Amino acid sequence: MKYRPDDGVAACARKHLRCGWWALLFFLTLGILLEALHGFKVGAYLNVSNSTRRLMWTLAHAHGALLALINIAFGLTVRALTEWPANRRSVASACLVGASVLLPGGFFVGGIVIYGGDPGLGILLVPLGALLLFIAVFQTARATNGIKSTDVTEAASARKSGADKH
Repeated sequence: MKYRPDDGVAACARKHLRCGWWALLFFLTLGILLEALHGFKVGAYLNVSNSTRRLMWTLAHAHGALLALINIAFGLTVRALTEWPANRRSVASACLVGASVLLPGGFFVGGIVIYGGDPGLGILLVPLGALLLFIAVFQTARATNGIKSTDVTEAASARKSGADKH
């Protein structure tokens, strides 16, 4: 099966590029806010009794920014994997989007209310997000097994010839 604009490849790639770039902006902004909390010596963030909160929010920022970059890479990878069946690509895509919300979200929500040094119940979202990320990465890695160097060249040529027609 060769690249066809109507098979959902382009839409999937656009979705992950959009999701990745907006998430990167969001989590970089979160990082700036965390730096501001640190810079202004906000006790709710810096006090020793709130070290769990600081760790959870730092993990949310780091995982969110990393997952944003993974979404961008996924969006670019989808176009190269012309042989990837649509149903498997859709599973990987949905799992990656879910992981992009649950992993950093679980860390962040887990840091809002802390219980004697333990994170809040939001932390329970993290293992589910990690499982979804594992599935997405596994499905993507599996899809790369069938890729040939000519597939990437042909997909690029097909996109270029399609763009030349417009």
